[in-house]
Amino acid sequence: MIIGLDVGGTHTDAVLIGAEGMVRDIKVNTDPERLYETVMSALDRLLAGQEVADVKRVVLSTTLATNMVVQDKLPPVAMVVSAGPGIDPEHFRVGSHYFRVKGALDHSGRELEPVREKEIHALGAELKKLGLPAVGVVSKFSVRNAAHELAIARILESYVDKIFMGHLCSGALSFPRRIATTYLNAAVYPVHTNFFTAVHSSLAKKGISHPIRILKPDGGNMNMSSSLTYPAQTILSGPSASVMGAIAHAPKDKTCLVLDIGGTTTDMAIILNGAPVIAQNGIEIGSYKTLIRALLTKSIGIGGDSVVRVREGKLAIGPDRGGAAMAHGGPQPTPTDAMCVLGMIEQGDRDKAAAGLAVISAELGLAVIEAAEQILHTACENIMRAADEMVDQINSRPVYTVHEMCEGVKIRPDYLLVLGGPAGQFAGRLAEMFKGEVEIVPNWRVANAIGCALARTTCEVTVYADTARRVITAQGEEYHREISRTFTLDDARKVAFELVRKKAAARGANEEHLKMEVLEESQFNMIRRFSTVGKNIRVRAQVKPGLIHGYDAESGTLNRADL
Repeated sequence: MIIGLDVGGTHTDAVLIGAEGMVRDIKVNTDPERLYETVMSALDRLLAGQEVADVKRVVLSTTLATNMVVQDKLPPVAMVVSAGPGIDPEHFRVGSHYFRVKGALDHSGRELEPVREKEIHALGAELKKLGLPAVGVVSKFSVRNAAHELAIARILESYVDKIFMGHLCSGALSFPRRIATTYLNAAVYPVHTNFFTAVHSSLAKKGISHPIRILKPDGGNMNMSSSLTYPAQTILSGPSASVMGAIAHAPKDKTCLVLDIGGTTTDMAIILNGAPVIAQNGIEIGSYKTLIRALLTKSIGIGGDSVVRVREGKLAIGPDRGGAAMAHGGPQPTPTDAMCVLGMIEQGDRDKAAAGLAVISAELGLAVIEAAEQILHTACENIMRAADEMVDQINSRPVYTVHEMCEGVKIRPDYLLVLGGPAGQFAGRLAEMFKGEVEIVPNWRVANAIGCALARTTCEVTVYADTARRVITAQGEEYHREISRTFTLDDARKVAFELVRKKAAARGANEEHLKMEVLEESQFNMIRRFSTVGKNIRVRAQVKPGLIHGYDAESGTLNRADL
């Protein structure tokens, strides 16, 4: 059997799937301050009366990191940046503890200016005084030569607890995006470590010893232990679970807009002809443009439990969540209270919900029922406006899915898939605003946990070959070896696939069912003094995201051999 567990900011959803299909699904409240108890509660209910020995696979996703970024609640961490000549890295500042240091490499990885050890020691002493939990280190061309990042990290390791280096976060060239990516790795590390500890302890207590996997934002998964090195890979793992939960139900001849409406956020994505659209250059979340390859999703701070306020005579919903709805004993009015007042849900205290909305209705000069209608309408209107903005953003550049580039395609959603706890209540109102068919995904309350459970293990590798220097590297994989001057693009592909296969196996993939592909490749001649001195070759390869081998979408069952 397989366990899928999605730890959201409001609820934790869990499913148990066997060869016969869904065995059990449950939903419990998430307490971010007591994650161990939250996960144990979910597992107790999920596994009651089941043979724990039959559980062969556990896959998790979480919106905890996503919610931190969306709500601008990232803890303080340090960033140390070595740039050299060119654009001032101050333009790429992230966080309140951002330090530029000496040292520079050129575009091919040759040293122009060395790292100054005394400067780094002095900076380390300052970081120690600040007591920051983690630090990110980025050198401009570290994907070509990681020596400067490694030198800075070696000095700083005696002053700080945890260091993240840019060349390990991504093998792609983009200095600003690598800074943002490294920063997010450092910033979400504390909450992700707490999450990992809570989950690991909970499963161990249940007697489940199989390696735990966590969903990545590209719709695949990796061993959870690996995620401690790349914690930013958990950002948008919750939204990608939503896409994977919806993908089996997306018509192959439609352009589907996916909306996962939770308690804290609404996550949205596009599925084009059965394949999710991907953020080719890296995700953008909040104000951060990153190198994290991911399904192209958007998260906004609107959910069933978002705080409702009146600002300058107009309704404002979210982006924060102050707790449960007032109908459930919470402190502030929410869309859930509006649905309770309107009789759309049976759970909760309608009188408490109405009392909470009375303040809102008085400020708007409306009856409580009218205010409730306006709250729900505004929430749906804001969600659809954000979806339109996402579609416009996709259409402003070439469209990529997880399988191919769709040249000349313009996205125009004509099918809406809705999932998440309040999907049943929101779907009807959204249908009034959407030009196309609207469907609530089967098992909509826990569809994200189903997508999480069934996601394939994926990974990506980028290799660079410089035949003039006679070297090939894949910095994120700590791979470096000499090559001949006759090394070719085909040779680079073979190296990339070899590294992808090795990396996927280390992350828990079934090597018999790997589906690998080249994402992009390039080569150009290097000229010095009017003569060709060698070639610069780049290949990026991946294991394709998708659902695990043996899953039958129509019946919802699994081939027993794949459990």
